[in-house]
Amino acid sequence: MTQDICIVGSGHTKFGRLDQNLEDLIIQATREAIDESGLDPADIDALFLGHFNSGMVSDGFASSLILQAFPEFRFKPAMRAENACASGSAAIHAGMNAIQAGKAKTVLVVGVEKMTHRPTADITTALAGAGYQNDPAEAALSFPQVFAIAAKDYSSRYSNPLDAMAHIASKNHMNAMNNPLAQMQKPFTFEECSQITNRNPEIAPPLRLTDCSLVTDGAAAIVMTTAENAVNFSKVAGFRAAVHVSDTLPMSSRDFLKFEGPARAFNMAFDQSGTTVKDMDFAEVHDCFTIAELLTYEAMGLTDQGKGAEAIADGTVYADGALPVNLSGGLKAKGHPVGATGVSMHALSYRQLTGQAGGIQKQGAKLGLIFNMGGSAVANYVSVLETVKA
Repeated sequence: MTQDICIVGSGHTKFGRLDQNLEDLIIQATREAIDESGLDPADIDALFLGHFNSGMVSDGFASSLILQAFPEFRFKPAMRAENACASGSAAIHAGMNAIQAGKAKTVLVVGVEKMTHRPTADITTALAGAGYQNDPAEAALSFPQVFAIAAKDYSSRYSNPLDAMAHIASKNHMNAMNNPLAQMQKPFTFEECSQITNRNPEIAPPLRLTDCSLVTDGAAAIVMTTAENAVNFSKVAGFRAAVHVSDTLPMSSRDFLKFEGPARAFNMAFDQSGTTVKDMDFAEVHDCFTIAELLTYEAMGLTDQGKGAEAIADGTVYADGALPVNLSGGLKAKGHPVGATGVSMHALSYRQLTGQAGGIQKQGAKLGLIFNMGGSAVANYVSVLETVKA
C-alpha cells in the first residue's frame, strides 16, 4: 500500500528551549529539507503541518506559515493535522494520502511545537486536553498521572518496573550525548535515575523526573515523493509500511497495560512490510514516559507481556544491541515538541537509512521501525522504512 512513497530529504532544528518563534522554526526546518533534497521549491505540490497547539501558542493558522519559507510556495495547498502527540505522523499520513490519491507527486511535511515560553502548569493542562474530558475522574488526570497509574498497575500485575524504567532513562540520555540536535546532552547513570533526590523528585508517584519526557521547542520536516520520481534523488528511504490504528479514548473502556492499539499497529505494519521485529536494525519509539517504552517492547513483540525488562537485561535495546531503541535520545532526552515528534522520528530514521545520522549512525542500517503515539495509546502510528539509495 505504501511502497510507492519515498522520503528524499529532511530538515531538523535543534530541540530545546529556543529563542525562535513558531514561524522561525517552521521556516528553518522547511528550508533545510528542501535544500537537502535538492528540489526546486516550485516542485512541491502540497504542504502539510503537524501541530498540536492546544492553546500553547496564539498562531492558530499555523499551516499558512510554511508559505513564508519560499515565494514559490504561494498558492500551494497547505493544511494542519492534529492528533495529540502523534500530530506529526498524522501530517505524514495526510501527505501520503494526497500522493496515493494522485493529487500530488511531491509533498512537504513539517512538524512543529513551541512550548517552553509557557509555565509548566499551563503546558501540563494543555497536554491533558488529549485525555477523555467527559469523565470527571479521567479529566482530572495529568499525563504524568496517567502513566503513573500504568506503572503502579504493572507492578501489581507483573513485577516492579522501576529499575527497568531507570535503565531506559539512563540509556536514552547516553544515546542523546551523540545527538547534537538533542535538548538534553547530559549523561545520567542508572543510580541517578533510580534514586529520588532533590534533582530527581517524584513527579507523579512512582514516576520520577527522569521518567518523564521534556517540554521542548523544535521543528522537523521531510520531503516525500512517488517511488517513480524518487529515482531522480541521491539519498532515498522508502516506506515498506505505514499503519494508523486508533483506540477508544476513555481509559475505563480498555486494559491500558495490554497496549492493544500499539500492538495491533505493529502487527499490521509487520504484515504489510513482510517483516518481523527481528528484521529491524533500529527503532525510534514514543517514550513520553519510561513506562511507555517498556510497554512498547512488549507491544512490538520483543518480549512477552510483563517481561519487557528482559529487553533491557539482555542488552537488546542498547546502542550496541540487536535492536537499538531511541538512538536519538528519544522523547526522554532528544525532547518532545509535540507536533514535531512524529516528523522528527521519520526525519532521523531517514538519515539513519541514508548514512547521514552522524554520531548516532547505526552502521549498515537498512530497515528502521518507528512508533509515534497520541494520548494514552489512542492514536498509534507505526512505520517501517527501508534504504533505497544511501
